[in-house]
Amino acid sequence: MRYLPLSPDDRTAMLAAIGAKSIDDLFVDVPAEARRDGLVDLPRVAGELEVERALSAMASKNTVAGSVAFFCGAGAYRHHVPATVDHIIQRSEFLTSYTPYQPEIAQGTLQYLYEFQTQVAALTGMEVANASLYDGSTAMAEGVLMATRATRRNKAVISGGVHPHYVAATETVVHAVGVETQVLAPAIDAEDAVIAQIGPDTACVVVQTPNVFGTATDVSKIAEAAHAAGALLIVVVTEAVSMGLLKSPGEMGADIVAAEGQSIGNALNFGGPYVGLFATREKLIRQMPGRLTGETVDAEGERGFVLTLSTREQHIRRDKATSNICTNSGLCTLAFSIHMSLLGETGLRRLALINHEKAQATRDALAAIPGVEILTPRFFNEFAIRLPNGRRAEEVVEFMAQYRCLAGVPYSRLNPEAGMDDVLLVAATETTLDADIKILAGMLGKVLAG
Repeated sequence: MRYLPLSPDDRTAMLAAIGAKSIDDLFVDVPAEARRDGLVDLPRVAGELEVERALSAMASKNTVAGSVAFFCGAGAYRHHVPATVDHIIQRSEFLTSYTPYQPEIAQGTLQYLYEFQTQVAALTGMEVANASLYDGSTAMAEGVLMATRATRRNKAVISGGVHPHYVAATETVVHAVGVETQVLAPAIDAEDAVIAQIGPDTACVVVQTPNVFGTATDVSKIAEAAHAAGALLIVVVTEAVSMGLLKSPGEMGADIVAAEGQSIGNALNFGGPYVGLFATREKLIRQMPGRLTGETVDAEGERGFVLTLSTREQHIRRDKATSNICTNSGLCTLAFSIHMSLLGETGLRRLALINHEKAQATRDALAAIPGVEILTPRFFNEFAIRLPNGRRAEEVVEFMAQYRCLAGVPYSRLNPEAGMDDVLLVAATETTLDADIKILAGMLGKVLAG
């Protein structure tokens, strides 16, 4: 078969080479309750039309963000993606080799990656950027690993304002190499708490702005405290559009920036694929994970592009690799770069300003509801509210969803153990209509009053 080329003898030989008696031995680390016993409860054989109809019926159960009043954020944001983006990414000029190892046949891919790196460096206020990572959470994990290599220390202090899923993904990655993570308690504004935990054994301090509660923070003081202790500052950004209005991480003293680029050029896509942005200072470039595209000249003196510093990667000198990341989110990267090119600096700033104005209007409407407390003191396009009388945000959101209003993301979904069941994260973007805000405020007011 085309996709299953190995014979039973081949599999037996491979198992013997790694010392396993059967394929089941490869899954012994997966808890028994998480393993399926037997086949999936699906028909063994079905025609193409039957499969298409069945899958379409399943897909129709999803509520599409653009079809309802939508205020969900918490790391994935609904923005308008111009039709031009989809049109251009499908052009034949971009259908080059998947991995641009051979520059002579992949100049199109290499050039847009180079332009992407330039855009990310400018956006983050940093000196160098790579050709993307898988997503924002794995970018944060790679940032922590990079900081431990650069400082030769082994401890990461992580702010209580960092997205809990980012923290979980990072801990999953870094614990395997013995990195210690000190995760602070959830905090709407965590600046002072972070500074108090920085010590001589700290490799890096990880902060997020705007943080998971939406709080926008000038992290310059945290940067000063980290640098004074010989540590690096990693700034995480989950909403890339915010960098069009707020001070860039580089201006605030960041050494490493790990961000999610989904907001620019990429739709929500029910959770992925997304694109991780990663940028740093030039002095740290040799510790940077992922691909780096460089500009050069060919034998005839013409401008050209190549992968550079590739010996860090797994495909060459694997024992010396600084990272397990040896690919990039190419299609999402291209979409990001096209959208950024269409916006330009002026367009991005205008887009960011509209986002902030929509969020302010939403905040004002919700603040007028009796008992609702606005928790976030300063924000970009997302903020946290506390519901009155201990009302569980999860129950309120589920109820309102039945009436075609997705009111936001309960913080308890991100961090069930935090004891913040009455906290709701609300996001508004340029796609939020005034009518949507009226629906949200009116329906939430009625639910809380009832």
